[in-house]
Amino acid sequence: MKLVTKLGLGLAVTSFIVFIGCSQAQPTYSEESLGLRKVDLYTENTVMPEETKYNKASPSSSKTIARAFQDAPPMIPHDTEGMLPITVNNNQCVSCHAPEVAPSLGALPYPKSHMINFRPDTHLAKDGKIVKNGKEIDNTSSEKLEYVTIKNINKLSGARFNCSQCHAPQSEGELVGNTFQPDFTNKDGMKKSSWTGSKLTEGLDTLME
Repeated sequence: MKLVTKLGLGLAVTSFIVFIGCSQAQPTYSEESLGLRKVDLYTENTVMPEETKYNKASPSSSKTIARAFQDAPPMIPHDTEGMLPITVNNNQCVSCHAPEVAPSLGALPYPKSHMINFRPDTHLAKDGKIVKNGKEIDNTSSEKLEYVTIKNINKLSGARFNCSQCHAPQSEGELVGNTFQPDFTNKDGMKKSSWTGSKLTEGLDTLME
């Protein structure tokens, strides 16, 4: 008898909780309100994305695109047909953007930061320990990055050869509206990077060679 009473009480409590939960139902969302296309999932085959239109202007006639935010990698404003993929032995970008030729061609030269080797000389010692810049270390992690090598090499660093890893062409049109307003820290931040001089080594406990 007591068992039956306990079961009945348990069922009553469960029913009450379910009733309360149903009365406080969460809001529902339509399929059209989800995602960027604003249509239901059943008409997906009729949805066509906006056509991608890259600038076909030649490098010598293109117009510079303003940076999206302070120190943002500049967008590529010209046609890149035949220039990709970029490899170590085939990089057509440097033929115009190398500092020694860029001014005469009206091109933006790659900055000083691209001509610095930040990679330390690293190898394993006979005892299996890691050696960085001639010093054996137990742990490669460091808050101040004191094992970073900063060497001026006066040419494009090997770590920077893949230009399209950061720089990309801009397509016309907008998939979604953009209300972002950049707050440039430099008065000419829309056109120039601030990564010059001492800022390149700011916060690093190491010396530039």
